Amino acid sequence: MSKRNYNLLYIVPITLVATLGGLLFGYDTAVISGAEKGLEGFFLGASDFQYTKGIHGITCSSALIGCVIGGFISGIFANRFGRKNSLLIAALLFFISALGSFNPEFLFFPHGEPTRNLMIAFNIYRVIGGVGVGLASAIVPMYIAEIAPSEIRGTLVSCNQFAIIFGMLVVYFVNFMILGNHANPLIDKTAEGLMSVNAASDPWTIATGWRYMFVSEAFVAALFGILLFFVPETPRYLVLMGSNSKAETILMKVNGISRAKTILGEIVATSKEKTEKIFAYGVLVVVIGILLSVFQQAIGINAVLYYAPRIFESAGAEGGGMMQTVIMGIVNIVFTVVAIVTVDRLGRKPLLIIGSMGMAIGAFAVALCDHYALKGLVPVLSVIVYAAFFMMSWGPICWVLISEIFPNTIRGKAVAIAVAAQWIFNFIVSSTFPPLYDFSPMVAYGLYGVMCILAAVFVWRLVPETKGKTLEDMTALWRKK
Repeated sequence: MSKRNYNLLYIVPITLVATLGGLLFGYDTAVISGAEKGLEGFFLGASDFQYTKGIHGITCSSALIGCVIGGFISGIFANRFGRKNSLLIAALLFFISALGSFNPEFLFFPHGEPTRNLMIAFNIYRVIGGVGVGLASAIVPMYIAEIAPSEIRGTLVSCNQFAIIFGMLVVYFVNFMILGNHANPLIDKTAEGLMSVNAASDPWTIATGWRYMFVSEAFVAALFGILLFFVPETPRYLVLMGSNSKAETILMKVNGISRAKTILGEIVATSKEKTEKIFAYGVLVVVIGILLSVFQQAIGINAVLYYAPRIFESAGAEGGGMMQTVIMGIVNIVFTVVAIVTVDRLGRKPLLIIGSMGMAIGAFAVALCDHYALKGLVPVLSVIVYAAFFMMSWGPICWVLISEIFPNTIRGKAVAIAVAAQWIFNFIVSSTFPPLYDFSPMVAYGLYGVMCILAAVFVWRLVPETKGKTLEDMTALWRKK
């Protein structure tokens, strides 16, 4: 057995703090799954505008607009303020968003009176949180990748996906507990095709329940912000800023004295040209990074994660689908652990290809269940299989590849472009899912199944294996192409 050349007692606590950003990413994006029905019931009570399904889809997905913005500016923030300070900014944005989404009436509007302007204010607070998610989604994997030893980099970056899914599971459970004995509102369709709240609906859920779901995030955001003051900046960023001695100190704590000098020399050698243009290593590396992000969303996973209770309810699940959503969250955690355990053994490509095919089977199964009007256990299990294969493949591995595939000198800018593309397609998929699902669940899941097959072909043909390579090795790889 080879001797371990790194200090886990130093690396693990730093990784755990960083992955709180991933937990908040998952928490913020999935909180809407429990709150969206109460939110819909609340704004359907507005007298100055008609709250339609289309508007509801945009409201549920508005945070993703902020995610796109956060993704685009993440490279600028990471390079100008550093990886650590950018995460501090993200923590602040999470905190503001949680409080604002809880009480969008703050200072400007009467409490509890749904209006068009209040809906706009609510969406602004969700966009603010989305900017935090966009920053965290790009910078947390970058931070971990730049501080982790190459032997366990895939495992540690995959821990961020575990944190994302754990954040989703936590918020599914929190939403379930907040809802308690209350029921989600009953939404009826009028003869004119418009939506209205059934008079028998629980008023507490409409007026208050969704607010508690959003504000619960504030406690985690505050903890993340406080703990960030106790972690270091990454050695690779410090070298880019000319702080070689500080970088060496951190590398010594991570890798030991002798190995730290070797790694520092490699970092310095690949970080001299700080102003390299985005296509300095060719177009292909940037295109592959973008397509990894696009396929991660085009396979449709977030349509399931954001609308899970509604999907399970329509599939015949009892209790409004909340319990089945919690069960799916637990299954997702288990399969994310599978990825964490295997990513540095099997490699990135095999997991992505296996996951793509498993997702395709799950998606096509859901489509067939809808076509034959099959309700109950089979469609519920098919959705869970679809999500589980995502969690052991595209969920964590996409972030691992995006964090490590780009050369040092373009990583900040290239990651920003890839992550922004990811959030753009996340918004497209999530905002189009309600009307598409309303039109035909078979068409929706059939489309996602086809995208899963295309994703497998893309990985097989174009994506390089990065298992066991240092970040500096990737610079050499793309220089040869």
